[in-house]
Amino acid sequence: MLLSKKWLNQYIDVSDLSGEALGDLITKNGIEVESVTSRAEGLSGIVVGHVLSCEKHPEADKLNVTKVDIGECEPVQIVCGAPNVAAGQHVIVAKVGARLPGLKIKKAKLRGVESQGMICSLEELGFEKKQIREDEQDGIHTFREDVQVGADVLDLLDLNDEIIELGLTPNRSDCLSLYGIIHEVAAILERPYTLPTANVTSDVKTDVTVQLDTANCPYYAARQIDGVTIEESPQWLKNILIAEGVRPINNIVDVTNYVMLELGQPLHAFDAKKLGSSIVVRQAENGEEMITLDDMTRTLDSTMMVITNGTSPVAIAGVMGGANTEVDDTTTSIVLESAYFDPASVRKTSRTLGLRSDSSARFEKGVDPERVLTALDRAAAMIVELSGGTISQEVIAGGKDSNSRTIEVSIDYINGRLGMELDRQTIVQILERLGLKVEGDTTLTVHIPSRRPDLELPADITEEVARLYGYNSLPSSLPASQAKGYLPAINVLRRNVRRILQGAGLSQAITYSLTSEANASRFDEHGSEKVRLAMPMSEERSVLRTSLVPGLLETARYNTARQQANVALYETGRVYFEKGDTLPRETERVAGVFTGLWMDHRTQGTRIPVDYFVAKGVVDTLVHTLRLDVTYEAAVLPDMHPGRTARILKDGEVIGYVGQVHPAVSKDVYGLKEVYVFELDLLALQTSSTLLYQDVPRYPSVSRDLALVLNRDIPAGQVEATIKQAAGPLLIDLSVFDVYTGENVGEHEKSIAFSLKYQDPTRTLQDEEVNASYEKIVEAVKVEHGAEVRA
Repeated sequence: MLLSKKWLNQYIDVSDLSGEALGDLITKNGIEVESVTSRAEGLSGIVVGHVLSCEKHPEADKLNVTKVDIGECEPVQIVCGAPNVAAGQHVIVAKVGARLPGLKIKKAKLRGVESQGMICSLEELGFEKKQIREDEQDGIHTFREDVQVGADVLDLLDLNDEIIELGLTPNRSDCLSLYGIIHEVAAILERPYTLPTANVTSDVKTDVTVQLDTANCPYYAARQIDGVTIEESPQWLKNILIAEGVRPINNIVDVTNYVMLELGQPLHAFDAKKLGSSIVVRQAENGEEMITLDDMTRTLDSTMMVITNGTSPVAIAGVMGGANTEVDDTTTSIVLESAYFDPASVRKTSRTLGLRSDSSARFEKGVDPERVLTALDRAAAMIVELSGGTISQEVIAGGKDSNSRTIEVSIDYINGRLGMELDRQTIVQILERLGLKVEGDTTLTVHIPSRRPDLELPADITEEVARLYGYNSLPSSLPASQAKGYLPAINVLRRNVRRILQGAGLSQAITYSLTSEANASRFDEHGSEKVRLAMPMSEERSVLRTSLVPGLLETARYNTARQQANVALYETGRVYFEKGDTLPRETERVAGVFTGLWMDHRTQGTRIPVDYFVAKGVVDTLVHTLRLDVTYEAAVLPDMHPGRTARILKDGEVIGYVGQVHPAVSKDVYGLKEVYVFELDLLALQTSSTLLYQDVPRYPSVSRDLALVLNRDIPAGQVEATIKQAAGPLLIDLSVFDVYTGENVGEHEKSIAFSLKYQDPTRTLQDEEVNASYEKIVEAVKVEHGAEVRA
């Protein structure tokens, strides 16, 4: 809902408040203000000009050279390319030094002819094209009314205004009109206000009859106005409509739109001669057709309500009028309609036809029956004022069912909910500011006007008191409870995993749980049964994922396609597997993807590409920080490189894998070069071990290197395990620092070099102790793996 501050000021004085200040007050009192826009922002130096002469440019067929009086001593010469410029017009002129949005006007020469300003269109002043007259959408604007040469155009077009956009929730339909906003602002500011009124009496009889043949229209009123003249609306009316985002059309249609914005009651004007004298409101027949005002043929059904001339439809009730009774330049007599239509019926019709209008938006939420006749009379009086004519007596069918009601609420109830001790006088004053009549002492009887359908319960009354008293004024307190907050173990694990991986240099990604059949089948060693959606929106999102890796690869492809060649991402999330007739089985995993350069220090000349050991190093960092002991074994897995992939085991159980994506998959499927991934079962990373502080050792350590020659098929991890078991408690660190194949070792052998570190925190070690442990290790690897010490 758009609110013109200048229009609002006609009914309640807000001249001392800026749009921002007024918007802040409205927001603090319960209605969100989405934006405040100054219509004059970026505009200055724009005046009314009178075109004295207009001649063709000597060097350009599409340009005209004009002499324009702008209220100064001498006329100015302006070169204009608009096709509709002509002598005698009153136009908008941006003088030299003026500012338009994104433009400052300077003296210029166009094809050798000096131009001292610019004749403007409304679009160049920031108006939307849909708000501009059709005959001026490709040209300059001309004033049709008497205007003073040299007058400020910003004042003339009411551009010295601020537009406040309200983000209304569905329950606040009362604020879909200036009438409702006046009540709201008056309650906030505690200021007097006036409301739009109308008092129309007529002795002129009418032949129009109204018949209601559907329960969806309980109340309908109409007036005929004869002798009207269809013409352009006055500038003040067009200014208000444009400020509210509505395109002016003619004086009749503009009045119906103005009253709808003002009072919240949609109206419709029929050409009386095209309509006839009979109005019948009924449900449409299945297959019945009509052409609406947007020149579209609509096929109707029996759930839709229509206005008819007794035989054929002339309007879709509450949604849009028909082209067969449209008001046009030849219209001299109109029938004005104002009614209450069932909100559910209008909503269903609008949704079925895919046709939404300003009228339907208001009818869907429910209009105030008390304003049906007020709006009819208000519009009739304005039409006669602007277009002449004679008003006939109103025709009313059905009866209004007022939504007025009462709510009983006690003072204790309100204070108990707010945690305050407000007295009766304060509460009553707040409610009366909102226009609610209050009776009673300790228990209040609140009379709810029909304009506030959102107030139904005692809790609603409490909310009204709270927001007008001021949310910032409500006391704050903590709940009285001995319970202490805590994080479940799984949440602690998730946080730790994310912190570790981010610290290692990876960025978090969040991908879709739904994927395609092809992606769901990748990186699935067990060929699990997939979980498919019964009614997917697309084939690309039809199956629940069985691995996090395909989604991360798609994210990597998205980034590399946008010149982000170095990618290191991780994700934690659930994967899904079918399990009989029960719900799908869910497990939580953590996965990562790497491609491009892992390190790129240009100043040092260091460029390290991602490889298997980078991916494995990140996994090692993760598991060691979580104080887990894992081993790796070579593996052949679907869609993975057969020589650069390893399973990850914890206590002999497989918990994940790390390695390179098969080059054919990475290149042909995902458009990536060399890419590495890992995926782990998140729950398997849980540990019960406690991190204990250890004193910094006071005694020196002893290091030994051990190079072994053994069969190439024996994993280094198995050798490590044997060394640790044989070494005893003095061995505090063990690492591989070299693997060699080639000369000086057998064709099917390899050399693995280990670094061993011994230390005792209580004393200095003797060489004999270290040598004894070393010999035990050599004997153990010889027996277990057939290894020999390399000379």
